[in-house]
Order: sequence, then C-alpha cells, then structure tokens
Amino acid sequence: MKAVEAVVNDTNGENKSGAADVAASQHVMVCALQELGSLVQSLNATASPLIQEPSIGLLETVTSVLLHPSMAARLAAAWCLRCVAVALPFQLTPFLDRCAERLNNLKTSPEAVSGYSFAMAALLGGVHQCPLGIPHAKGKMVVSIAEDLLRTAAQNSRLSLQRTQAGWLLLGALMTLGPSVVRYHLPKMLLLWRNVFPRSLKELEAEKARGDSFTWQVTLEGRAGALCAMRSFVAHCPELLTEDVIRKLMTPIECAMTMMSHIPSVIKAHGAHLKASAAMVRLRLYDILALLPPKTYEGSFNALLRELVAEFTLTDNSANTTTSLLRSLCHYDDSVLLGSWLQETDHKSIEDQLQPNSASGSGALEHDPSSIYLRIPAGEAVPGPLPLGVSVIDASVALFGVVFPHVSYKHRLQMLDHFAECVKQAKGVRQQAVQLNIFTAVLSALKGLAENKSTLGPEEVRKSALTLVMSALDNPNPILRCAAGEALGRMAQVVGEATFIARMAQFSFDKLKSARDVVSRTGHSLALGCLHRYVGGIGSGQHLKTSVSILLALAQDGTSPEVQTWSLHSLALIVDSSGPMYRGYVEPTLSLVLTLLLTVPPSHTEVHQCLGRCLGAIITTVGPELQGNGATISTIRSSCLVGCAITQDHSDSLVQAAAISCLQQLHMFAPRHVNLSSLVPSLCVHLCSSHLLLRRAAVACLRQLAQREAAEVCEYAMSLAKNAGDKENSGININPFAPGVGSRRDIHCRHQGVNITETGLEGVLFGMLDRETDRKLCSDIHDTLGHMLSSLAVEKLSHWLMLCKDVLAASSDMSTAAPLGGGKDEESEKKDEMDDDTMFTTLGEEDKSKPSVAPRWATRVFAADCLCRIIMLCENANKAHFDLAMARSAKLRNPKNDLLVLHLSDLIRMAFMAATDHSNQLRMAGLQALEDIIKKFASVPEPEFPGHVILEQYQANVGAALRPAFSQDTPSDITAKACQVCSTWIGSEVVSDLNDLRRVHNLLVSSLDKVQAGKGSSSQLYRESATTMEKLAVLKAWAEVYVVAMKIKKEAEIKPKRAIKNTDDDEEDFGTVDELPPDSLITLVQPELPILSRLWLAALKDYALLTLPAEFASQLPPDGGAFYTPETIDTARLHYRNSWAPILHAVALWLNSAGFNASESPEKAAAAMPNSQKRDSSIMLNQAAGTPSTTKSLPEINKDRMHLILGVSIQFLCSPRPEEPVEHVTSCLQALHTLLDSPCARIHIAEDQLLGVELLSVLHRLLLTWDPPSVQLLVTGVVQQIVRAAQDYLQEKRNTLNEDNIKEKKTCLVLGEGGETGGLEPGKSLVFAAMELLMFILVRHMPHLSPKMSDSPSHVSAKPQLSEESARLVAATVTILSDLPSLCSPAGCMTILPTILFLITRVLKETAVKTVDNQVSPPVSAALQAIKTTVTLPMAKTEETHKQWTSLIRSTLASILEYSQSDGTKSILDEVSMLTAIALFLWSASTEIIGVLSLQNGCINRFKNALNSCDPWVQAKCYQLLLSVFQHTNRALSTPYIHSLAPIMVEKLKAVESNRPNSNTELLAVQEGIKVLETLVALGEEQNRVQLLALLVPTLISYLLNENAFASASTVSKDLHEFALQNLMHIGPLYPHAFKSVMGAAPELKIRLETAVRASQASKAKAAARQPPPTIHSVPTIKLKTSFF
Repeated sequence: MKAVEAVVNDTNGENKSGAADVAASQHVMVCALQELGSLVQSLNATASPLIQEPSIGLLETVTSVLLHPSMAARLAAAWCLRCVAVALPFQLTPFLDRCAERLNNLKTSPEAVSGYSFAMAALLGGVHQCPLGIPHAKGKMVVSIAEDLLRTAAQNSRLSLQRTQAGWLLLGALMTLGPSVVRYHLPKMLLLWRNVFPRSLKELEAEKARGDSFTWQVTLEGRAGALCAMRSFVAHCPELLTEDVIRKLMTPIECAMTMMSHIPSVIKAHGAHLKASAAMVRLRLYDILALLPPKTYEGSFNALLRELVAEFTLTDNSANTTTSLLRSLCHYDDSVLLGSWLQETDHKSIEDQLQPNSASGSGALEHDPSSIYLRIPAGEAVPGPLPLGVSVIDASVALFGVVFPHVSYKHRLQMLDHFAECVKQAKGVRQQAVQLNIFTAVLSALKGLAENKSTLGPEEVRKSALTLVMSALDNPNPILRCAAGEALGRMAQVVGEATFIARMAQFSFDKLKSARDVVSRTGHSLALGCLHRYVGGIGSGQHLKTSVSILLALAQDGTSPEVQTWSLHSLALIVDSSGPMYRGYVEPTLSLVLTLLLTVPPSHTEVHQCLGRCLGAIITTVGPELQGNGATISTIRSSCLVGCAITQDHSDSLVQAAAISCLQQLHMFAPRHVNLSSLVPSLCVHLCSSHLLLRRAAVACLRQLAQREAAEVCEYAMSLAKNAGDKENSGININPFAPGVGSRRDIHCRHQGVNITETGLEGVLFGMLDRETDRKLCSDIHDTLGHMLSSLAVEKLSHWLMLCKDVLAASSDMSTAAPLGGGKDEESEKKDEMDDDTMFTTLGEEDKSKPSVAPRWATRVFAADCLCRIIMLCENANKAHFDLAMARSAKLRNPKNDLLVLHLSDLIRMAFMAATDHSNQLRMAGLQALEDIIKKFASVPEPEFPGHVILEQYQANVGAALRPAFSQDTPSDITAKACQVCSTWIGSEVVSDLNDLRRVHNLLVSSLDKVQAGKGSSSQLYRESATTMEKLAVLKAWAEVYVVAMKIKKEAEIKPKRAIKNTDDDEEDFGTVDELPPDSLITLVQPELPILSRLWLAALKDYALLTLPAEFASQLPPDGGAFYTPETIDTARLHYRNSWAPILHAVALWLNSAGFNASESPEKAAAAMPNSQKRDSSIMLNQAAGTPSTTKSLPEINKDRMHLILGVSIQFLCSPRPEEPVEHVTSCLQALHTLLDSPCARIHIAEDQLLGVELLSVLHRLLLTWDPPSVQLLVTGVVQQIVRAAQDYLQEKRNTLNEDNIKEKKTCLVLGEGGETGGLEPGKSLVFAAMELLMFILVRHMPHLSPKMSDSPSHVSAKPQLSEESARLVAATVTILSDLPSLCSPAGCMTILPTILFLITRVLKETAVKTVDNQVSPPVSAALQAIKTTVTLPMAKTEETHKQWTSLIRSTLASILEYSQSDGTKSILDEVSMLTAIALFLWSASTEIIGVLSLQNGCINRFKNALNSCDPWVQAKCYQLLLSVFQHTNRALSTPYIHSLAPIMVEKLKAVESNRPNSNTELLAVQEGIKVLETLVALGEEQNRVQLLALLVPTLISYLLNENAFASASTVSKDLHEFALQNLMHIGPLYPHAFKSVMGAAPELKIRLETAVRASQASKAKAAARQPPPTIHSVPTIKLKTSFF
C-alpha cells in the first residue's frame, strides 16, 4: 500500500505543477492519470481507504483536471474517474450527481461543459462493469441534462460547439445502460434524431445557401454526434430494434447519406477546416450502417459504395493514409512472416509504435471522445482510438465487407476493375498505400462472402478478382504478399469449385518451377499453403503430392532464409489442413526438418520457428499412432523427440515456446515417452522468463501435464528446489510473498535458475497470479492449480490449506482482521505466524530495502474458491474428514493421516478473514466458504461433550464475520449472501442456546425493518433491483429459518413420549444435555410472523406476475410490485427466481398452522395484531364496520391464496429448467404437501376436480424429467394428499345425500367417478391421472411389471433386489392405488379394479422374498394392507356389479395361489406373506365368493405345505393365521378348513414329544399350535368336548419332564414344560367334567401331571425364600411388524 501511495502522490505532484504549462504538461498528465486509473482498477475495492483518505485528496485532484484547457487531459481525468467508480461501485452514483450538479452550475464555461460531460459519459460507460448498476432515475437526469445542452447550444455561440458535442455524447453514453433504461426515452430520442437532419432536398439546399463556416462546423458536429448516439443505441439495445424503430432510424440516416454528396461543395465554399468535421460524420455513418442489416438500406447501395471506394482508394485524399485492419484480416498464424508476434510481448505498446505502415501506437482518447463510454476491447487497459484519417478508412473497409455480399454481380465486376485501375495509376509510395487499402477491402469482402455463405460470382468477376490478387503475389512488400495469399485462399473457399482451385494451384506450381527471385518464390509458396488452409485436405487432395515436393525442395534453399521461412510455413499449413491424408509424407518431411534444424544457423530464428511449427503439425498428424511399438513408429517418435530437444536448446524464446508446444502434443498422444523429470524443471525455469510467449507456453504445457499427472509434476518441481538449495544465490526467490516480486525491475536479474521454496510449484503459480496481467495466461494458471488441487489436495491437505491460508492471511489492512475469538492464545498464535512469515520472506540482506507486496485481491478470491473446492473434494473422498472421533483415531493409527475436520479452526479463520476484507469479491467468496463450512460441519458431534457439536465453539467468529455485512454501506449482493449464511447458521441447529442465537437473529430482524421501509428508500446508490435482491434475500432467509423452526416444533411434539420413557429408565445423561425447549426457534420467529406472512404473500404475488408469459405483459401493475419497479423488471426476475421456493414453503406452513383463519385486512395494523385475536372460531371473519366495502371475506381471500400457491407451483413444476437446484423442486413439493394438510385446501382442491387432474399430470411430467428418489417420494406424498382430499370430499357428499334422502339410496351410490357407465375420461378423471402417475413409478422401479417390457426379447428374468428407497416408493404407490376405488362409483370400480388388483398381486409376488431375519418389507405390508382394503370395499353390495365383483375376487385369489407355488427360481418366496394374503381373503370375503371347490382346495394345500414346512417360523405364522380362519364367524367358510387341517396339526404337535424344540422359534411354533387346539376345543360343542380334550391334554402332558430330566434339560425345553403345565392348570378349571373323564381314562397321564405340579410348587417355595424379583414369563421373541386384523 505504501508503494501505491507513493505513486499516487507523484501523480498528484505532477498534476499540480503541470497545470501551469499546458502544452508541455498535458502528456505527463495524461500518462499519470491513465496509470492511476489502471492502478486503482487493479486494486479494486482494496483502494477504498486510499481514495477516501482526506490528506491525499485524490478525487479532488482528479476532478480538478476536468477543467484543464487541454481536451486530452480532460478525457484522461474522466477515464480515471471511470476506473475509480468501477473499482468502488458505491462511488458511482455520488460521482454522477456531483458532475451533474457542477455541469449545471458552470454552464457558461466551455471547459466545464466539455470536462464534466466527459466524466458523466465515462461513468455511464462504466456502469456495465458494476453488477449492481445505478438508480433508474439517473437515466432521466442524464436525458434532461443532455436535452437542455442541445436546446441551449444555439443561444451562445461561444459555447454552442461544446454544448452540442456534450449533449450528444451524454445521449450516446446513456444508450450503454441497455434496453431497460433506454426503452423509456426512445420516442424522445427518435424525435431528436429526426430533427437534427434536413427533412428534404429542398431544406438541404436552403441550408447550403444560408450558413457560414462556424454554423456549418456546429451543424456537422451535431450530426456526427447524433449518428454516434444512434450507433450506440443499435449496438447496446438490439432488443429494441423492431422493424418500426429501424424504419424511423433510416429517415435521418438516409438524410445523412444524401448530405454526404453535398459536403465537398460546402467545404469548397467555407474552407478546409471543415474537413475534419465532415470526416467525423462519414465515420459515424459507416459505423452505424455496419451494425444495421444491409437489407434496410439497399436503395442507397450505389451512392454508398461510391463513397466507400473513394474513401479507401484515397481518391480525394492527398495523404497516403493506410488502414490498420490488414494485420487483423490476415491469419493469426502468418505472424511469423510479418514479425507481428511482437504484439504478444509484455511491452506491446512500444513494439506497436515501431511497426511500419500501421497507425497502431498512435491511439489516443482525444481522437474519438465517444470511446470513453464504449466497452474496451479485451486485453487493453485504456481505449486508444486511432487518428480520424485512419479510423474513417478502417470503417469504410469494414462496411465494404458487410455490403459487398449483397451487391449485384455487375457492380462487383465494376468495382474490381476499378481497383486494378487505381493500382495502375498510382505511383511509388502512394501505390503501396492504395494497394494495401484495396487488399484489406477485398479480404474484408471475401470474409463477408464466406460468413454469408454466398459465392463470388460468374467467370468474369472471378477473373477480375484473380488478376488483382495474382499481381500482388509478386509484390516486394511482404504484408501485401501475405494478404494476397490469404485472399487467394478465401477466394478458393467462396468459389468452391475443383477446376478453379486446380487452375490457381497450377499457376503457382508453374511460377515456382520457373521463378528464381525471392519475392515470387515466397509469395507463391504461401499461396499453396493458403489454398490448402481454406479448402481443407479433401478439397485439395489431388495437389498434395506436387505441393509437398515443391515446398520440400524450396525449404532446402540455403541461400535465402526468407524462402525457407515462407516455404516451411506453408508446409506447416498443409500438414495441419491435410490431417491423416498427409501420413504418407511424414517420414521425408520429418527427416528434412531434422536436417534443417542441425544445418540452419541459429541466428535465422524465423526458420527455426517455422521448423518448430512443422514439427508440431507432424506430431498431430501421426497422432495416437505414436504410442505404437513398430519399427517405423519408433523411428518417427525418436525423430520427433530429437527435434524437440534441438529446438528446446535454441536461444530464442519463440523457438523454445514452439518446442514446448511440440512436447505438449507428444505428451497428449504418447505420454509414456515424454520424460517429465527433465521437462517439468525446464518449464519451471521458463515460468520466470521475461518473454510472455514463453511463460504462456510453459503454463499451457503445465496445465496439460497437471491434468493427468499432477503428483509427478509437483515432485519434479520440488526436486528442482532441492537442487537449487545448494547454490543458494544462483536464482531469485519467487515465493509468492517474497518482497519485490511485483516490481518489474528484477526481470533482468531473473537467471535461468528458479528458486522454488517449500510451497512448491503451487506457490510459484499463486505468486504468478499476482504479477501476470495476460488473460489467457491467468486462466491457464487457474486451470493448472485447479487440476493440481483436484488430484492432490486430499492427500496433502495441510500443505494446500497452508497455501490458501498464506494467500488469504496477507491482508492488505490488518486493522480489519481484528483478532478472532479474542482468546489470549489466539493472540500469541498470531504473533508466531508473523514471525514465520518474516522468516520465510526475508531471504538475504539485499531484499530488506523493498517493502513487501501482499497478494492481490483477485489471487485471494481464487484462494477462497480453492478453499471451497478442497471442502467439496474431501466430502467426496472420505467420511472421516467430517467426523472428529474417526479423524482422531485415524491420526493416532498413522500420524500421516490428514483429515479436514482437524483443521476446522483454520477453515473458519480463513473464511472469516475473507468475509471481513475490503474487497467485495473477496467478501462474497469468504461468505460462500463460511456457508459451505457450516453446511458440511453442522452435524459433526463433539466427542468430548456428548450432545454438542464442534461448530458451537466458533459461534462468536461466525457472528463477527456476518455483522459487517449488515452495515449501512455494504453493497446489496453481499448483504444478500450474508442473509443466506445467517439462515444456514440458524437452521443448522448448531447453537442450542436462544441467547447465543439472538446475535445472528438480530441481524435478520434489523434487515426485516429495512424491508418494511418500502420501495422509496431515500439514499439509493444502486439500481432498484439491487434493493429487490436484498429484500428478497432477507425474506428467503426468514422463510428458511421458519421452515426449520416448524420442523423442530413438529419433532418436539412427537418427542415428549419418548423423553418420558427415557427418564423412567433412570438415565441420568438425559438430564444433563440441555435439550432445546420444544418451541425454541419458533419463539424467535413467532413475533415477526404477522409481518412476515404479509411480505411473503406479497413476494409470491410478485413472482407469479413476473412469470407470466410476455403476451400477458399488459396485466402487470403499471407501478411495479411490492419489491420491484417496472423499470428493473428483467433483473428483478432473476432475484425472484432464486428465492421463491423457500418462501412458498414457508407460506404453506403458515397457512396450514394458522393462516387460513387469518384475514388480510387492508390496514397494516392488522398485520401486527397478535395472532390470538385473528383466530376466530368462525371462518367468516367480518371486517369491523366502517372499513371500506372492498375488503374480501375470508373464504375469498383464502381462495385467492390457494390459487396463488397452486398457480406458482404448477407453473414451476410444469417445466423446471434443468439447471434449477433440486431444493427448489423439493421445497415446492413439500409446500404442496403441507398445504394439503389443511382442511380448507383439501376442500378447494377436491371441489374443482380439474385442478387435481392438472396437478397430477404436472407431477407426472416432473417425474419424467427428474430422477432423484427423494423427489419421487415427495411426489407420491402429494398424490396421496390429493387422493385423500377427494376421498374426504366424496364421503362428505355421500353422507349429506344419505341424510337428505334415505329412500333414494341409488343416487348416493352413483356418486364418484365412472358414474353409471363406469367410463373414465382421460384428462378429466382424477383416478385416471393418478393411475397413470403411479403406474409410471412402479414400472420405473420394477420394470418387469410392464407387459411391454416382459414381452421384449431383451428382457432379463433376474429381478434385482429393490433398494431401501425404491421399496418405500413402491409401498407408497401400492397404498395410494388401493385408495383409488373409493373415489369411484361401483361401475367405475369395476373399470379400474382389474388393473389395480393385477398390480398389487404382482408387487406382492415380486417383493415377497424370504429374508434372513424374517422382516416384512414395506412393499409387502403395503400390498397386504391394499388387499384387505380392496376386498372389504363396500361397493360389492350393489346388485349390478355383484357378478363382476365375484369373478374379480376369485381371479385375484387364484393368481395369488398360483404365485405362491414355488417355481424353483433363485429367490425363495416368502410363504408367510402369501399365506397372510390368502387368510385376508378368507377373512374378508363371503363364502359364496371363495367357497368354490378349486379355490378351497388350493388354499388348503398352501396351508398344508406351510404346516409341513421345515422352517419353524413359517409353522408359527401358519398356526396364527389358521387360528384367525378357524375363528371366522361364518361357519360354512371355516368348517372345511378345520376338517382338513386339524388332523395334520394334531399329528405335528404329538410328534413334538420325541423331538423337543431346540430354539425359541421352534418353541413359539409349538405354543401357537397349542393355542389353535385350545381354540378348537372352545369352538366345539359340549358333546364333542371330551374327544377334543382327549387330543389336547395328552399332547400337553407329553411335554412335561420328570424331575431328573428337568434338571438337565435346556432352557427352551424347560420353557415348554412350564408352558404345558400352565395351560393344563388353566384348562382343568375351564372344562372340569371333560377334563376329569380324560384323566380318568389314562392313569399314567394323571401321575405325570401330579408329579410335575408338586415339583413346581416345591421350586416356588424355595424361590419365595430367596425372594428374587418376579420373573416375567417368556414372550415370543419376534413380533410381526404389521398387524392386519
């Protein structure tokens, strides 16, 4: 900063001293101001303390120069102001106001009018570089000032010229603000333009007769200004150029064209000093015509072409002015022939001035003041328009190229002949000048033809053109020969006929064979190269052999290096364009190249450059073949490597650059054969070369190497550092933070050695970012670092984080980075760091004198971006990066393990430093980094304090980083970003203590007050849409916080039950964790809700209006919406698009919780009313008397709100753009889901069935384009809500009908879709739409459900196991499917049920697969539930559908029976689920449906199989299900089952005695079986009881163990004993008579029972003595998840 201050002080000193002696001082002053401007612009916002420092008074000094007598100095000062304003956008509006005010005050001073208008124009031109823009009203201000200047110009002759120029300059500058501003002033502008020019020839004649020389000068300047403003309009507002506007513009333009022909006579009459003004008018006219479509001025072509041709053939111009465009129209690659590569150096501006016949280097602002508001061409620091004479010729040449393709062939021929004539007549130097201009024009025309895809014309036109071109191939001037070759190639391109090409090629062949002079040999050899370049390999294939042989021969002409250069250059062009067709000539060419490399003296650098180009082209031609191992390929490869080695050793930097690019090509095709260990160090050395081209080549090569082999590259670079360490002083330190690196003085002392410090190559590249200004170079450095980062950052985490930290920590102003956290150790750490820094940067004594230069802001922004990328890379790499406990244990296992979470304090510190910097871009990057850190680390627990997270300790830092972003003078975009971070922080639930949260929360509260301030806030610095952005960001942040708060609240409402259970278990831990009070966050949002809800709804309304298609623009409110103004509508749209989704979700939550009962009163007072008063039990909330009658009733308001929300959602979900974040889609779906929770919304959507259908079809479309399962799950949720809403509505309707007419049951039943006929109409039927959507989801996850799929031959029978998400989705869809029949009438039911039942049974079949732990998967339980729902439908009761219904149910059961036969496929069917399904049918359907013999036998068989199953779990379940079947109320149904299955059961249970259970599951099976037998005993009639008990009691007694056996038995066996004993004790009292008779019949049973009872009592007595806690008797260990009965 000190260095900067010194420069500024020098500048000011020069300015002050220079004001005395104008002529001498103006150059110094212009130079100083331009340097100052560039300096401030490169410093950007970091320059703010400097600019605002009163002791320097920088701005006063610069503005004082605006009154300087010299125009150049005034323009330079204006430019300097523009630079300051672009660097510090908050100064832009105040500058404009100040200039406008001074312009008004000093209206009478010509310098002030000129200077301040320059400044205003420059500032307006800079607006496009400031994303936040300027207030819309400034446009109006500028227009009124400009109008005033133009109006008063005639009043005072001393000022008229300046006022006219100033007025038009301001209007031209206004156009750069773009269509949104200009649209409002267009009618006025069109009028102004029309009035400047004479309306008719008569007026023009009158003018000529009337005026004197001064009035003519003012008139011409005015018209030039008007045309200039028009040009600016056409260039910057293409959207406003309708047919009508173009027609209106053409009126003044045609007048201007007419006037042009009369100007020469005016100049004759009034003197030659008008020539400049006339030339200016012509320049402006050509400029605007070149931008308009040529069709619009077809009528004036003849006159226009006469002017243009006269202009560039110098007809009326005695000076030999040449155009500056020829160089740019020749091909960039030909620069080696012209030496124009010098433009690619660091000192380009000096080289430019040394070039022959070019006006470059003489550019200056005063040549064309309008350039002060135009965009600067990329890569230039200050605009430098060329002198007027050159500019006019340039413009005429450019326009000629635009018009030529649209001119008739006759005229083309005339012009070409005329050109030849002009060249003939001119002599000497003039001939050269004319020829140069003509060639530029012809090239421009040919380029125009190629772009328009039109042809040159018939034979005579071609002939004429060919003669013209061929004559120049022998011209001694190399640039003309170059242009002629280029023209020849372009002609071949636009003619495109093989014969014509052959003729041209043959002509050159003949010439080259005969000619001996250097000139024609060079010209014609280039002609061959250009032919191939523009026609391509295929079109010129037949000449390839001849061309190559001739050029190879010419290349060996050792007498003339020039011939060698041109022929080798052409050869390179041919190799490039022929591609694979050149493969046959590779060997001879390669051997020639090698020979020449060894024989041509190194001093002929051009030859060596061309040899390098040839080598590169050959490598590309051979391409991937270079990897091969054949003998020929090996030879070619080694030749290429040798060639590269020779060129690498050349002393010339350009040749070295060519060598590097050859090696780069080789590495691309044959990476194994390029030796990186030597290449990388040499590239590192070139990084500090003084030649821009060499640095560019080195970085480009490193970029490619780093893409594949970043680790090796870095290693080899470090090896260079180790070697250099021995010869300490051989090189100069280029550690990025080393002192003095920024200065250019040390270029000469950069030796070939490079000292890479411990930061490695990465450090050097970061350092280069500070010094390099070349765009391409910087972007390559960014890419190289990016590639290194991607492949290395995760392994070398500390290293990369240190790099970023070093770049970020070098804050330009230490006062801003106040100590973080404020702890003592922080401070001492800081001190240590400082010591480290000084230790690293001071190398030797010689450096101490120079002040150190901190990294530039752009480099630091890049470092902050790198930080975000490192976090992202770690996220993809390994979970341990975000888990402190895992990270610590990994570190213990291997100290080399480096994990991101261990560097959290560094990450926070870096983000903090960036977020609190001066530079706005850096603050944005810092806030972004902070947001990323919060998102990724929010849930990482702190292992030492259970229940806490590690981010909690950094809350002070987060607060401190955010606070400055909410200060008054912060730009809107930063505040908006900070709001985003605030909501992320609050929503991340890191901080549990409300008081701690309040710090950040208060920032949002204060912003909310700002939002309420309304649209017209007083001090506006930026465009209105900047305010829109800020306000919407605040509302979005609040919405996100509210959504999280409601989520926590909802969870807390579910939680208390769990919490109580925990405390019962006496868990002390629970009390210590300071749990969030259940309503914590919501208590922060609640007070603001009345205001927020109003603002949210307003924002949504704005968004809805802004998304209307263009044809409804008339419906938009004329004075804008709640948060946008009509002028900034286009930019506002973007901000709404970013923030509507969370707001929508929040509004839905609010409406659902309270909002539908809250009316929206017109006064704001109501919005602030506490909610309790708003909630009125009646939905109708009548306004208090006295309010105007326009207020709507609550249902109307709610209807509007519903329409708004559904409209916004449907509009978005119809076609979300692919680049939309998925959060928007999920927010929108969650909002719909929440909304449909409320009864009001349900009624709304059910009443209007088309709305539901529309919503479903939109959701279906969404599923087609968005794949994530999360989206699909949300969609099913919304579909379920819609179906439920329809169900409720229909039920309500049926109930009311039932009450009304109990007699007319029939009408009630016809309610529902399908009516009496059962037809569903697609597009109107909700059921149909839902089925379409659900079917889509099912087929997406289970493709074999689709008959199309299963019939296709490619169909694979193996079914993949569903993932967990897919299973949940399928379950949800099946559930909704089973709900659909309830929406239909009986006839409608019969239409959809076959499909639904088919899908349900298929899903059951596909998903009922046996698992290890016998878990029931969600799809199975859903399918079973669905079967139950459908089988018990009330629809079956009607007579009409009964028959159909019966057959449907029977077929369903039949298919299930069929599916449950094991078919021997890999996956084992889950018998339990299938049996459950069968049992459900038996349970729910009537006997006459299912009592068919075939079905009955099938069912009985399935149960038999299950009873005989070897899996005890299946047996247990089977017993359970049989129990339910046996207990069925309808005896007719259960009897056959009892008869056929009971005997098997008894057998099974009897067999247990000999085969006692070994596991709990087997025990469970026995217990369940006994339960069934007991039930059968209970069901039997009294007279059969004894027989039944005779089955049960002996079985139970057989389970009892005698005393000896009991002691040694297993626990399961003991449990069985206990179970049997208890049951016997229980049965005895129940049926005493029967029990006695059974026992009496079998005395041995009686004895066993009695001993068991005695043993049991004895053990109980013992136990009682010891008094252990009572044992709970064993419960079955595995319970079924879902109960269906």
